[in-house]
Amino acid sequence: MTPTRRRSYTNPVYGGYFADPFVLEYGGMYYAYGTGGVQPDGRVVEVLQSPNLVDWTSLGGALEPLTLDHKLDYWAPEVAHSGDRFYMYYSAGVGDKGHALRVASAPQPQGPFWDMGLVLTPDEPFAIDPSPFRDDDGQWYLFYAKDFLDGERVGTALVVDRLRSMTRLEGSPRTVLRASADWQIYQRQRPMYGGVHDWHTLEGPFVVKRGGRYYCFFSGGNWQEASYGVSYAVADHPLGPWLEPHPGAPAVLKTLPGTVIGPGHNSVVRGPGGQDYLVYHAWDPAKTARRMCIDRLLWTPEGPHTDGPSFTPQPAPGEER
Repeated sequence: MTPTRRRSYTNPVYGGYFADPFVLEYGGMYYAYGTGGVQPDGRVVEVLQSPNLVDWTSLGGALEPLTLDHKLDYWAPEVAHSGDRFYMYYSAGVGDKGHALRVASAPQPQGPFWDMGLVLTPDEPFAIDPSPFRDDDGQWYLFYAKDFLDGERVGTALVVDRLRSMTRLEGSPRTVLRASADWQIYQRQRPMYGGVHDWHTLEGPFVVKRGGRYYCFFSGGNWQEASYGVSYAVADHPLGPWLEPHPGAPAVLKTLPGTVIGPGHNSVVRGPGGQDYLVYHAWDPAKTARRMCIDRLLWTPEGPHTDGPSFTPQPAPGEER
């Protein structure tokens, strides 16, 4: 008998530009949303569809833009399903200035999503990377990144707030994690808010609950540089307190010099066989684009672990054994 050939994949799993990837499983299909420019259909936020996390088809733009002059940038969309609606959380701003968190809704995961006319963070001069999380009791939380000008390490860091509804925050954000190490430096002597700072950045929070504990994955450093990587914090409740077990270096993903540059801004999704997968972006060695990659996420007594960022053939989701 001829043995059955196992399917495999090699990163990246999508050849186009696709930064800050978030993947939602719904109805037996996977939908990926990413930061990117205006799509041919005039919408923003490209949405991809896949039956298996490996073979992806572009469905075009998912979000109707706020304005037709296309001056705004739309960053790091994530989608939550509640009731009969899908809610997209994202930030909008110009370049790296003035980003605020917003929410759009649609009746189906591929959109089109229409902005609901609400700014979720009206009192923040800069807020990005909203990530909704539903706890076992049904309570929704929104994790995101905002700027801090106090403390030893000034910069962008992580907070969490309760969602009173899918379109309204409680307005009492709690700090999840502040920068703790030099690998999280975005830029030294960066002019910001009328001063000059050694600016640190923690961004891209994503929370999952495993084994009764909460794990907040995050990216640190400068997304344009090889120092960028993924680490995590752990807590017994979404509101914390949160502990970073390995503060000295990225504990989950880091650059492989000359091969994979700046892996980061991940989400986590269960594959067809029930295995958790880390979905993230990474630069090619020539740094021409950030592209979507996936790798198995393993849960060990020492914490979450991946053998990524991988760049050689790997067993396809559902073929891991």
